[in-house]
This record gives sequence, C-alpha cells and structure tokens, in this order.
Amino acid sequence: MNLILTVVIYAIQAFIVIVFIRVIFSWLSPYPTNVVSRLAWQVTEPVLGPIRRRLPLVSGIDFSPLVVWLAAAILIGLLRNFLT
Repeated sequence: MNLILTVVIYAIQAFIVIVFIRVIFSWLSPYPTNVVSRLAWQVTEPVLGPIRRRLPLVSGIDFSPLVVWLAAAILIGLLRNFLT
C-alpha cells in the first residue's frame, strides 16, 4: 500500500511541475508548435479547464493553476498522513 501511495504522490508532484511549466509558457508565449508547450497544455487542460469555467477572471488573471496547486498540496498532505 505504501508503494502505491508513494507513486500517487510522485505523480501529483509531476503534475504540479507540468502546471508550473504551463504557467511559465503562458507568460513567455512560445511558438504555438512548441512540443513542450503543447504537451503541457494537453496534460493540464482536462483539469484546469473545468476549474477555469467556474472561477471568475480577476483583472484578466487566470487563478485555476493556483487552485489546482492548492488542491494538490492538500491531497499530498493527506496522502502522506496515510503513509505514517
């Protein structure tokens, strides 16, 4: 059971890194055919899209990555409690 929880925690952490990459690319606006940018968008959009539709834009800023990051941090904390 510990191995499964550890793998899930690492997967969530990897997802957080991909969300961070997407946020950085949104600021830099790389060429649209950039493979890394497109991969980050395809991996994160199924999670960020529904959250973005429910959150209002505040001065044109998308807070869905922040919400995902907070939820992932809470989930990782809960999963680590099961490991001990």
